[in-house]
Amino acid sequence: MNRRELIGIGARALALATAGPLLIREARAAGASRYEPVFALLDRYVGQYLIDMNAPGLTLALADASGVQRVVAYGLGNLALHRPLDVNELFHIGSITKSFTALVLLQLRDEGKLDLERPIASYLPALRLDPATRPITAHDLLTHGAALPDGPLFPANPALRHRATAAPGTFFHYCNMGYETLGLLIETLDKRSFADAVRARILVPLGMTSTEPVITFDILSRLADSYLSAVNDRPYPRQGPLAPAPAIVMTEASGSIASTARDMGAYLTMLINRGRSGSARIASDAGFKLFSSAHIAAEEFGPGASYGYGIAVDTIDGHARLRHTGGMVSFASALEVDLDSGVGVFASVNSMQGYRPRPVAGYALKLMRAVREEAPLPDPPAPQPALYVEKAHEYAGRYSAPHGRTLEVLAEGDRLYLVKGSARVALEPALGVEDGFVVHDPEFSRYVLTFARQGVQYEGPFVEAGWGPEWFAGTAYSGAKEFPVPAEWQRYPGHYRNEGPWIGSATVVIRRGKLWLNGVVPLQAGEGGRFWLRDEPESPEWVSFEDVVNGRAMRLCFSGADLKRT
Repeated sequence: MNRRELIGIGARALALATAGPLLIREARAAGASRYEPVFALLDRYVGQYLIDMNAPGLTLALADASGVQRVVAYGLGNLALHRPLDVNELFHIGSITKSFTALVLLQLRDEGKLDLERPIASYLPALRLDPATRPITAHDLLTHGAALPDGPLFPANPALRHRATAAPGTFFHYCNMGYETLGLLIETLDKRSFADAVRARILVPLGMTSTEPVITFDILSRLADSYLSAVNDRPYPRQGPLAPAPAIVMTEASGSIASTARDMGAYLTMLINRGRSGSARIASDAGFKLFSSAHIAAEEFGPGASYGYGIAVDTIDGHARLRHTGGMVSFASALEVDLDSGVGVFASVNSMQGYRPRPVAGYALKLMRAVREEAPLPDPPAPQPALYVEKAHEYAGRYSAPHGRTLEVLAEGDRLYLVKGSARVALEPALGVEDGFVVHDPEFSRYVLTFARQGVQYEGPFVEAGWGPEWFAGTAYSGAKEFPVPAEWQRYPGHYRNEGPWIGSATVVIRRGKLWLNGVVPLQAGEGGRFWLRDEPESPEWVSFEDVVNGRAMRLCFSGADLKRT
């Protein structure tokens, strides 16, 4: 469970205005662009994408080796005022910041100030990071290969230390905490703040004069207005209400940069030119090779993807591709570069509903490549309606709880419905939850409705369903129907909250003999009162339950971050 997916704040809900023509503001390179033939096709696709994904606005940059080719803002910057988005407004780029962090460290390596294989503790002895085998290095943190949980770098509990659960390089586990550590490493080696180092080493040489290396209230007036889901203690339907986002401060090297599309176009040009931009040299040949090499398999970024240093690495149609996404409290971004075709795209949406605008970036990249190769322009991606369900018939059937109610699930074509009396309630695939659905009904709004097949089968009809604490067996189910649990587990179920913008709610339930986080992530009992999250087979993330009063735990510790029972 990624804590940055558990974000939000209760606020006045706003409906997204979709009526009327798409609002577009743009700026182009001097003179005619060779990519002009694709602009209208791309604009139509983006317009439909914003409607389909319930997004207020989107900013986009197209670049090639010669420079920025187009900068465009689509849709709305302010929903209440119906104000168009402006190309000069700053967007939080989120985890795309990690590539900047990596490039600064590679410069320090070239200067002889950093050994990527030296134990990180020798540079930063105050860290509370304990290895499982050999010492953790900068290389391990750069590649998300340290097997560390993604908790607060310095937890409030002074006795708590983060311990790796496996040897470095054993598996990929995305870890913002590791990049926060790398930001401190930059400050140690460069003898100045992370912000000053990024500005001097990357932003100034590339002419990224509008970009801010850290997010503070000082830049609030320059930021695009942004939005998030109006509630964050339950699943969010794609067309759910949005609310204005609170201002935040973010200074950690894992995701602190705010930039404009134009400036990100300059950054794309540097990546396309493998570390060069005009007379500026951001990465040496050796440094860029380290940056863009596949160091560790990273299926989280898609089949066949790997991770370099602060960037994902894979191929598209046989071409080398660099890419990354960024998710913030109220912004979502995507960056893609086709190194062999020499084109790149940056896209960012001024809202956070759990997705990233990768389809926009990917389609724009294919269009630009087709122009360069003088090939037919590709059709836009097929629309993906919110209620589309692949193989919907496999979920259909009657599911009954051993001592409770019955659910009847009906399939019609590629749609799925829950029958409720004489009515039918639509089921919407839940983002990031395999075989899970948001139920469009207030009675079922609290949890995702999940389905499972018999045993370890990966095909065929589903025979079980789960909704929060309730378990339902299908007519073809043939296993046990009683699931005893340890008596002390009764202390743990409940709703826990952290009002910081990054975490929000966590709800713990008992179902089918297991503890579940938010009804979708199974918890596996470990030593010392910890329970391991098992949404990934080897996840180092954990929860523990503290301060039992009247038979109930009052506090949940999530990899070092505290949530209190509500």
